[in-house]
Amino acid sequence: MRSAPTILHLDMDAFFASVEQASKPSLRGKAVIVGGLGPRGVVATCSYEARVFGVHSAMPMAQARRLAPHAAYLVPRFALYRSISEQVMALLRALSPLVEPLSLDEAFVDLEAGGAAWDERSARLAGTKLRADIRAVTGLTGSVGLAASKMLAKIASEQAKPDGLVLIEPGTERALLGPLSVRTLPGVGPATGDHLRRAGIHTVEELAEAGEDELVRLLGKAHGHALYAMALARDERPVVAEREAKSVSVEDTYDVDIHDRVRVGMEVRRLADRCVRRLRGAGLSGRTIVLKVRRYDFSTLTRSETLRGPTDDPAVVREAAARLLDSVDTTGGVRLLGVGVSGLADYTQEDLFAQAAGEGEDTAGGGEEAEVEAAEVESAPAERRWPAGHDVRHAEYGHGWVQGSGLGRVTVRFETPDSAPGRVRTFRVDDPDLEPAEPLPLVARRPGGSGGEGHSGAGACGSGAVGR
Repeated sequence: MRSAPTILHLDMDAFFASVEQASKPSLRGKAVIVGGLGPRGVVATCSYEARVFGVHSAMPMAQARRLAPHAAYLVPRFALYRSISEQVMALLRALSPLVEPLSLDEAFVDLEAGGAAWDERSARLAGTKLRADIRAVTGLTGSVGLAASKMLAKIASEQAKPDGLVLIEPGTERALLGPLSVRTLPGVGPATGDHLRRAGIHTVEELAEAGEDELVRLLGKAHGHALYAMALARDERPVVAEREAKSVSVEDTYDVDIHDRVRVGMEVRRLADRCVRRLRGAGLSGRTIVLKVRRYDFSTLTRSETLRGPTDDPAVVREAAARLLDSVDTTGGVRLLGVGVSGLADYTQEDLFAQAAGEGEDTAGGGEEAEVEAAEVESAPAERRWPAGHDVRHAEYGHGWVQGSGLGRVTVRFETPDSAPGRVRTFRVDDPDLEPAEPLPLVARRPGGSGGEGHSGAGACGSGAVGR
């Protein structure tokens, strides 16, 4: 294992919520919660001001509203988030050819591979410059962790939040890890954590003291060996640059077990549609549909079905996932559901019958992401839908964003990223002078294209696009 702290982990701070605050001056310093606003919506992310009230990601939106009734509740603008993510990832790739994105707002970078750092001093300089560059290009903040391994770099970035930099000096790793909870280590989720707790193991130091043989006995050979090595601060996993995906999948964990079979079926349908959106967003199709079910007792079942040819048709994936669900007993309750597609290809062997049956159904049951899309494309009689937080333009008052709508009215706050907090006005939902608009850049363009040039793509993204 390398000794120099040249593995960098970047985690953007409350990314979706920070984008919304940056684009809406009236929300800066306020509690902002982004997610699905429907009855089954969940929190995608929330600002640090909202976290004070106990709100967190993946929380049911109804619970968030009880905890923070005065917060701003916004529908995600995934196209904008994705465009800003691309700008951040471009800054990372300027540092090294080895960049491993984990999500839109998180990635590992091997600084040594790009010649950007080779010791503690150069690594700290690279991390400091990266944070400044991100702020200059996007107006947002990110937290940076630097260490000799991926595991430690991620722990360091967590300690750096929000808007900070933490470097773990060589030789201090064991002392740092010792008092931390076992849940800090990769691969230790709720089930493994509870299993270790029942064995009297709560901290990483206690994990190391238990010894490798005891961990293998408790957790099995592969997991036991890996966890013991991590407890000793050994993590040999390399930073792996983006590679061809082997599968595309989505999953949701539920705070309360789902017992109703109809609800389980609706969730599987919703996940299937989300999975297809990711599949199509990557320009892929696949032959094998996979269903994942974690039951009330933490037992996890997977079922799969291989089609005659690759597909990206939502109706085909929904129907296959439903058939797989039929073979799983869920009467005791379900903690987690997932739908995936593997056997990927960059073309589709079209199933004309399935496509005809599924025509017009692409937005059905898509949960958090589908609610965004449905809110933008469905029409009630004599009424247009205006998603909260999305951009609009009025012929007289200019650019603004939707604060809320209902009862035939839509309320708009007129402001831009570089204006003062704006005024609020209410219109009929069918006002001909009001129309959806594209997001504006968070950072104003500078003469000659420096600084704001990298961000200009944000303003070119339509708010109607959905998907991560």
